[in-house]
Amino acid sequence: MKVVILAGGYGTRLSEETEVLPKPMIEIGGRPLIWHLMKIFSSQGFNEFIVALGYKGQAIKRYFLQYPQIETNLQIDLSTATISTAGHTDENWKIDLVDTGHDTMTGGRLKRLRDMLDDTFFFTYGDGLANVDLRRLLELHRSHGKLATVTAVKPPSRFGLIQIEEDKVSSFNEKPRNPVDWINGGYFVLEPGAIDYIDGDTTSWERDPCQRLARNGELFAYRHEDYWQCVDTLHELRLLRETWNSGKAPWKTW
Repeated sequence: MKVVILAGGYGTRLSEETEVLPKPMIEIGGRPLIWHLMKIFSSQGFNEFIVALGYKGQAIKRYFLQYPQIETNLQIDLSTATISTAGHTDENWKIDLVDTGHDTMTGGRLKRLRDMLDDTFFFTYGDGLANVDLRRLLELHRSHGKLATVTAVKPPSRFGLIQIEEDKVSSFNEKPRNPVDWINGGYFVLEPGAIDYIDGDTTSWERDPCQRLARNGELFAYRHEDYWQCVDTLHELRLLRETWNSGKAPWKTW
């Protein structure tokens, strides 16, 4: 089963990091964000990836081209200018790296991959890590028989919550999870027919296509109430790095 990863955005809110690299190549624990994301999928048995490239896509191509050499022992014979590898990597990934345009929107990038997708597939963003049970997500999708399933999450609030009773603080909760609102957490499961809801390069997947799928009763939600974290700000990036360095990263399911 194929996994489509969007990896072409500018990451403008992380310009300190993304002036040189695309957002999916920002490192956490010495590994790029996209590597962590792919490990989440491969640890649950999904090893076939299509990466939709755009802004600085050549950096992602270089990383995977060099991956076998970086991750294995090398023997270099300078006299003959030959290089040979010893051993193999732990990953048995098959990766299609596809240029989907520099300024193409999220829906447009998916639409450009239409000819490569002839069965149910995963579709997610290259900047969100979670401990989603992908098998249960897929099971739910197949049970309702509709075109699309989105993973709905409750993110931490950006601000602390204070409850006040007659000027006295009765509780202080630093950045709690929002108890009411569900948001789009990525980790979609889609049928190829969902792509027909996308008009072209200028279409944002999250707007007209998802709204029309919902109106037509073709979009269901898988409620994920455990760990999920996107990387939109430097604060969120620092948070992910600190979590990884703690040795207790919830998304590390491998």
